[in-house]
Amino acid sequence: MSILINNKHCSKIHFTGIFGSGMSAIAQYLRWNGLEISGSDRMYKSKDTEEIANKLLYTGCSLYPQNGSAVSENTDILCISSAIEDSNPDILSAKSHGVQIVHRSDLLSAIVSSKKTVAVAGTSGKSTVTAMIFEFMTHCGLDPSLISGANLLSLEKKGFIGNAYKGNSRYLIIEADESDGSLIKYKPFISLFLNVSKDHKTVPEVVSLFDKLANQSVVSIVNADDPNLTDIKKTLTFSLNTEADWTPQQIDSDPLSFQFIHNSSHFVLPLPGLHNLSNCAAALCTCEYLSCNEQKLEEAVKSFQGVTRRFSINKTKQGITVIDDFAHNPEKIKAAINAARRISNKLFVIYQPHGYGPTRFLKNEYIEVFQKSLTDSDSLYLLPIYYAGGTAQKDISSQDLINELSMNSFKACAPADRDIVLNSIKTTAQQGDCILLMGARDPSLPSFASDLVKLFGGKIITN
Repeated sequence: MSILINNKHCSKIHFTGIFGSGMSAIAQYLRWNGLEISGSDRMYKSKDTEEIANKLLYTGCSLYPQNGSAVSENTDILCISSAIEDSNPDILSAKSHGVQIVHRSDLLSAIVSSKKTVAVAGTSGKSTVTAMIFEFMTHCGLDPSLISGANLLSLEKKGFIGNAYKGNSRYLIIEADESDGSLIKYKPFISLFLNVSKDHKTVPEVVSLFDKLANQSVVSIVNADDPNLTDIKKTLTFSLNTEADWTPQQIDSDPLSFQFIHNSSHFVLPLPGLHNLSNCAAALCTCEYLSCNEQKLEEAVKSFQGVTRRFSINKTKQGITVIDDFAHNPEKIKAAINAARRISNKLFVIYQPHGYGPTRFLKNEYIEVFQKSLTDSDSLYLLPIYYAGGTAQKDISSQDLINELSMNSFKACAPADRDIVLNSIKTTAQQGDCILLMGARDPSLPSFASDLVKLFGGKIITN
């Protein structure tokens, strides 16, 4: 088996940074399709990445230290992401051996062109909606493939990493990432547009990218509730608040779920937060366009298992709720805090900013969202900025954000390490309180969430 890249049939591909969620997903998919896959990573042999390494090895991928040793004249392609710098040893080795270097999105674009692809775009909610569409279509017997940026719990339970799957139909569900602008390389069957906010790029930049993607798609499905998406080409619309092609009716909710009606069907969504109701509307609008049976969709929504680190709720034996969430931009942080507020009026919010550049770019928006979302009963802990390696201008810190939040009524600090957070929360959190941990990219965050759960007697197992 091979894949056509730049008019060359390639069967031996090396991934630099293979433990990254977007990279490992493509690597698995291509390996399942018979290609010879190898990879390296900065986190090679790290305990935090041991599980993903073992599962990649089980899939048949070969793993190496990131020292250039795995790249040779026999390598057809070196695949990199935007996080890989020109000085990386794998890149230097590829250049010395005349090996073609391609971006992750070029590989994904080639895969997209070979399938009837649904591309999910938006600055928030991509992973959850991608997972929903995949699970809903699977439940309806359409057997799609998946290339995602996050792990589905349903796939993890089957022994997969969880961010990729090879189905036997022509359908493929992917995330279309706007962060590096690469999504305009795709020409999918359906593009689904969820929302726009300032994240890696400004709102006008993202809208321009989405406009190009919509015009390269056969079908475009657009969130009518987002005014930034008004001028995007649209085939269908979905909404919670305005007239649209797909709108839920008779919405009811409790702190952890929603119920609503559409046509004659009664849906139960086992996720909290209005953002997840909007995510579900987007997924159902898409699936119904693909002729999924609505009764089957009822069953699929009710049984949706979710995605790792997307508002993962842990009830502890001491009555304190610990939530682990991937939120890493202001809109996602706001949505997570609003959802947690329905669980408890007293929140311990822990956030680890990722990257000096993104923190600098979003500084004012971070300050605004914390000012507006937190109350005098809450506490905010901003951990040191996560640094994944490479060159970076380290001219901003979490303390800089705290300094501008010092006049607010809620408690705010920038602890030097996680142990300080654990000791502080252990002495102040009480039964009924909620701890919300947020952050992205750092593979050790799930372990920190586990430490928080253990701090209060461990998790209550409900099923």
